[in-house]
Amino acid sequence: MHNVEEFLSGIKTMGIAGHIRPDGDAVGSTMALYLYVKKYHPEIHADVYLDHPNPVFQQIDRIDEIKTSVDEPEKIYDLFVACDVSSQERISVGGELFANAKKTVCIDHHISNTGFADINHICGEIGSCCEVLYKLFDFEKVTCDIATALYTGMIHDTGVFQYPNTTAETLRIAAALVETGVPFSRIIEESFYQKSYVQNQVMGRVLAESIMMMEGKCIVGYLRRRDLIFYGVTGTDLDGVVSQLRYTKGIEVAMFLYETAPQTFKVSLRSTGRLDVSKVASYFGGGGHEAAAGCEMEGSVHDAINNITAQISRQLDELERKASEE
Repeated sequence: MHNVEEFLSGIKTMGIAGHIRPDGDAVGSTMALYLYVKKYHPEIHADVYLDHPNPVFQQIDRIDEIKTSVDEPEKIYDLFVACDVSSQERISVGGELFANAKKTVCIDHHISNTGFADINHICGEIGSCCEVLYKLFDFEKVTCDIATALYTGMIHDTGVFQYPNTTAETLRIAAALVETGVPFSRIIEESFYQKSYVQNQVMGRVLAESIMMMEGKCIVGYLRRRDLIFYGVTGTDLDGVVSQLRYTKGIEVAMFLYETAPQTFKVSLRSTGRLDVSKVASYFGGGGHEAAAGCEMEGSVHDAINNITAQISRQLDELERKASEE
């Protein structure tokens, strides 16, 4: 596929959705596509579905039009597009609408995505779904509002252009978006770095109680359900915790877990270089990218940590074995 116009021709109704617990890239890519369709295809009735995006993304135009629940589960769309979704099970809101649509499209950049739509445009080597989507737009049609959504997704999935998935092409696209008038400084400050007092408290607690393992190659932080209740936070308030753990000098991988239900943990993994955490996450039914991935685990927090670090250790042992043979 070379352009979004290839799947928009002849469409009258369209649904768009992102993944569960939508991050900046999921919000940015779905909203960028929605804004593009609203501006250039007013004949299409489009709806965008996401699970309660974080308020930090309010700078994106028309974000208040997002549907956070399905009003008509029996509705059949001419087209349904999943953005930044690695598998059909990870569609946050509207999964049943995706399954019932006449035609489906997946636009993604997760290397673990094997293709679950009628049309799949998956670029695992690209740092964000927003970058993938930008290349499917007519560049001259990318207005400031569309660019703002795209830029938001790009900074979140590249860590403000510091992760290894950042390329020269990524920076060229970011520059093109800035030229449209994107308030880039405000977007970075308000949606990426700015934290509430409670978020900083939680961050401080996780860092203070974190554990160094595997001879200093792995750092682990976690929060139990009672901790989240005590601080009055949800999963969206924990964005950035695992990235902060990743900045610890000398480590190869950072792990952050928080309890979403009794004996159920969401796990976020970040690699600083050599280790491919998407392989670790995929082993436990999750997915992601080489440097950033996640999964869910059941059992005690100690069981989850032990099982995941066992896979990390195996991969590190294999890397060291190969290095010794060279």
